[in-house]
Amino acid sequence: MESLESGRQFSKKHDGTPWRLFFSTTCALVGPLSFGYVIGYSSPAIPQLEEQQLLTGTESGWFGSLMTVGALLGGPLGGWNLEKCGRRATMKMAAVPFFLGWIAMLSATGPEALFLGRFLCGLGSGLVTVCVPVYVAEISTSALRGTLGAGVQLSITIGILAAYASGLSLTWSNMAVVGLVLSIVQLVASFLVPETPRWLLMNSTKVEAVRALQQLRHQHADCEDECRDIEEGLDTKETFSWSEFKKPELSKPLMISVIIMIFQQFSGINAVMFYTVSIFKNAGLENSEMATVLIGAVQVVGTFVACMLMDKMGRRKLLITAGSVMSISCFLFSWYYYKVNTGSSASSMGMLAVTSLVLYIIGFSLGWGPIPMLIMSEIFPSRVRGAASAIAIFTNWSCAFIVTKEFLMIQDWLGPAITFSLFACSCMFSVLYVWKKVPETKGKSLEDIELFFLGKSMMHV
Repeated sequence: MESLESGRQFSKKHDGTPWRLFFSTTCALVGPLSFGYVIGYSSPAIPQLEEQQLLTGTESGWFGSLMTVGALLGGPLGGWNLEKCGRRATMKMAAVPFFLGWIAMLSATGPEALFLGRFLCGLGSGLVTVCVPVYVAEISTSALRGTLGAGVQLSITIGILAAYASGLSLTWSNMAVVGLVLSIVQLVASFLVPETPRWLLMNSTKVEAVRALQQLRHQHADCEDECRDIEEGLDTKETFSWSEFKKPELSKPLMISVIIMIFQQFSGINAVMFYTVSIFKNAGLENSEMATVLIGAVQVVGTFVACMLMDKMGRRKLLITAGSVMSISCFLFSWYYYKVNTGSSASSMGMLAVTSLVLYIIGFSLGWGPIPMLIMSEIFPSRVRGAASAIAIFTNWSCAFIVTKEFLMIQDWLGPAITFSLFACSCMFSVLYVWKKVPETKGKSLEDIELFFLGKSMMHV
């Protein structure tokens, strides 16, 4: 414990000017930018593809959902590759399916190539959601890890906004060219960053780990000391067995990460985004494309604010605040649809729906958008971080697929008013769970967080 305390004091004194760390993080965040562009691409592209008779209505549904299928495979593949080949190599690997996916879509003369391209882009997305949060967490200092980790979600939202905005003036094929260029930039950027010191200490030599730290810190930093502090907190066991997740020090953080991923997807985000266009139309804004751009802009601004607050307010406060705002917003949505179904005009209730929508998006962007992936990257020991992150991301994408595919059926069965009431209840339960079970990781080293789950360190829960 004494060595860890001295390590924390050293870190605070010698973090130095972090421009090298910012540069490496920015390079890594090109991956989430590509991922966000893939998410946003389908919204403006599908109407054009249907107009050119490249997709039918049923095929459009598959075009949208095949991304989640690819991501379901990409998550476990990324987790395995993280441990075997390293964080940097996995980021390089993630750029390849994006590149091939956009090439396939550009060459499409029918739905088959479009489906293949969408699946490949989904595979790359799954890889990115595993490797980039882990990479950013492992290269960051304790003081900046929250801000830089939230940058993953910020990049995703910027990518979504870029796709929405490009859809205002570009054809689906020109939009695909933009995605292709992004994948190339992503690949080039992955060559400009070092491997994480923690992975190098686990799998290579201390000399290489010190060299990587020197690329991430300033020239006067004593990287030998920082490396020693990291090394003392590592479990250098060479073998890993899945049965080890039965141990409390691994099962507890895994359960926390999996549950907050479930809450993220069952918060209703996909349902709210599904209703965006109709809500704005009912409120009198007929330009649905501009409406999606406005929502994309709100997401970017909200997530940027989250980046600024992450290392000041902490993860728990933001999750509790955001979940409360989202719960209230969903109850307001429920009231809106109840009133519309009982005879009130949609136009007279339009401002309530628009206000609820904006509040919900701000709440999601402040907490339940960026923080689940950030916590996932923080709470696992280095040697199981790849496998555990793969499980969490697989859970996330599985829930996303279920919600996306089954939402319309549930809505038809229960009606939108009850459906949004269920989402509101889910948001309330998420707040209670965070309050009771999720520890605050703000300002803690990754080694300190590991000691907490071993019962050897005090952290606030």
